[in-house]
Amino acid sequence: MMRISMSLPKKLLNEFDEVLRGREYQSRSKGIRDALKDYIVRYQWMGEMEGERMGIISIIYEPHQTDVLEDLRDIRYDYRDYIKAVMYLHPSEKYILEVNIVKGDVNHIRNLTEEIMKLKGVEHVRLTSIASGENIEVKGEERL
Repeated sequence: MMRISMSLPKKLLNEFDEVLRGREYQSRSKGIRDALKDYIVRYQWMGEMEGERMGIISIIYEPHQTDVLEDLRDIRYDYRDYIKAVMYLHPSEKYILEVNIVKGDVNHIRNLTEEIMKLKGVEHVRLTSIASGENIEVKGEERL
């Protein structure tokens, strides 16, 4: 096993430790390994999707973060053929929850999701999708 070092915001580490205690983990390392495995499996699942999909991309971001509103606007414009509707909620003064309804080729939806993930000020992105068309199958959800 390899040993690594990482820097985390204190609040994030405290929240992670709280989850570990609630799930009765014996070590932080085990919790981090499990979280990394989950992330990898979900990312691989997203890579296996193909064809026409419809779904929801939910985003939590800090609107006061430098350029995040402009960057999101530009991304929405670039992907306007795939974003069918957008809804905003203000759960607090600090954050906005944005929900995008998307439909189209999964490669474009995946690229859209990954572009949003890269933005500074974006705290959380989740894609949930199903196949579109007559043979609709629920494929689950993807957290990125």
